[in-house]
Amino acid sequence: MSRSSFIAGAAGVVLEPTSSRDAVVEALKNLHAGGSTAGAQGIQLAYNVARRNFSENGINRVILATDGDFNVGLTDNQALINLVERQRDDGITLTTLGFGSGNYNEAMMEQIADHGNGNYAYIDSPHEAQKVLDEEMDSTLFTIAHDVKIQVEFNPAFVSEYRLIGYENRALREEDFDNDAVDAGEIGAGHQVTALYEIVPAGGRGWLPGRRYEANRRPDGGGVDNGELAFLRLRYKLPGEQESRLIEQPIGANLVASARPPQGDSAFAAAVAGYGQLLRGDTNMGNFSFADARRLAEPTAGGNYWRREFVRLTELAERQRFASADDRRK
Repeated sequence: MSRSSFIAGAAGVVLEPTSSRDAVVEALKNLHAGGSTAGAQGIQLAYNVARRNFSENGINRVILATDGDFNVGLTDNQALINLVERQRDDGITLTTLGFGSGNYNEAMMEQIADHGNGNYAYIDSPHEAQKVLDEEMDSTLFTIAHDVKIQVEFNPAFVSEYRLIGYENRALREEDFDNDAVDAGEIGAGHQVTALYEIVPAGGRGWLPGRRYEANRRPDGGGVDNGELAFLRLRYKLPGEQESRLIEQPIGANLVASARPPQGDSAFAAAVAGYGQLLRGDTNMGNFSFADARRLAEPTAGGNYWRREFVRLTELAERQRFASADDRRK
């Protein structure tokens, strides 16, 4: 393990590669923030160190801890993305850890982690650091599937409209699903990925207005009533492979017919998704509120620290909304 640091606009190696935990701790104690940030220079130096110590059968990853406010040298997001993509293709991945506030550049931090086949996390407390750097580190570092792509095709016989909640910055063109040259996401050991779709059953009232001209209208019952609500396709590459594998699975329409209000993990996932959409100002949320998100999440929280933290966030958001409304009335 090695550490490079940004010191007053310059990059330098603080500790040469070592397996000594004590040496790493002592080196970290001597790091201090200050001055400007030559981010790209520090990233390139870290990649150079990783390349010199590259292990064919090991984990080769750069971990970048910063506020992302690069103000010296290369600062263009696209240029930084090109830099990490070149290293990614050679087997060196990138994880970004965000710290600080105010001038914090989250968009850049998330983008370069995505293009570096790594992950991004924001560290706002010792608890979060413990979770990301200890409890979740193994699943983060050990990748079990590369370029994972998910495609869902809905049957218009049962679904008239649909939308994917979130993932806007990870959307693929339809023609790229079968193209193994197109980069996609990575899945670590023990990771779970949840994709939430909001659907409008055929015949129900959706978000889109009616069309005047018949040729522009959505067909009523235009699909085949074969009992399939949708068809799921999943592509992934095993580590070291260049050709993807395909899993296909129909989704029965009876799942919607027998659906009940969400419970357990599903209720918590729905609460978090709704909370996020409210923060984004989603105009299709109807009367759903932060209080509704809290009512979904609370029964699932129990003694789980992180779920309790989420419930607390819904309370803070609700108070902030009421405070903002009061300010507008003054």
